[in-house]
Amino acid sequence: MAENTSPTAAGLELKKLEKRLAELISTLDRLKEENRSLKIRQESLATERAALMQKNEQVRARVEAMIGRLKSMEHGT
Repeated sequence: MAENTSPTAAGLELKKLEKRLAELISTLDRLKEENRSLKIRQESLATERAALMQKNEQVRARVEAMIGRLKSMEHGT
């Protein structure tokens, strides 16, 4: 009977390990997809940030130009 119990216990342990391995593979696949999605989002946000910084610089230059014109108008009168 001892011989019969050992293979059964080993079989059960093997099934547990197979189940755990399947769970780990599933988790790995989910994390890979999440990582890919986050990288795409990061690239999108970096592009958006660069565009906003460029717009901000353009607005700053326009405001400085307006201030310069106002100062010259002030001195001209």
